[in-house]
Amino acid sequence: MNSPKKGHDPKTRPVAENRKARFNYEITETLEAGIELQGTEVKSLRQGRSNISESYAAEYGGELFLYNAYIPEYLQANRFNHETRRPRKLLLHKREIARLAGATQKEGMTIVPLRVYFNQRGIAKVTIGLARGKKTHDKRETEKERSWNREKARLLREKG
Repeated sequence: MNSPKKGHDPKTRPVAENRKARFNYEITETLEAGIELQGTEVKSLRQGRSNISESYAAEYGGELFLYNAYIPEYLQANRFNHETRRPRKLLLHKREIARLAGATQKEGMTIVPLRVYFNQRGIAKVTIGLARGKKTHDKRETEKERSWNREKARLLREKG
């Protein structure tokens, strides 16, 4: 079995990660949400070929939906397959949905999926983040900081 990535619980292997989200957005808060899936979507997710890099979540009719998330068709399902980019309902409490919807409308924030994974019980979950878009100079600052940390770690390794 592959070793888990740094920062992840060993029991919850990420199926899809949005690694650009932390670079493009300033994440202020994260939440764990369930996701309503069809049977073939679950099987396809277990194969680990999904993509959430261009997806986002939005409130519609008092419910939260994940838009533009790509889950490929399950090859063995033939005609019973699912749409690859259909809107998928996120399962949250009404209070949480209202708070997130308020933040997106009043403060101009975005709800971004950060990762999709299966928890210890084998249930598909999505970590979503309430985010504010970064400006170009903020992105440059993040890149400089990341570069300096890499350089610092290299120097410390060399000196021993």
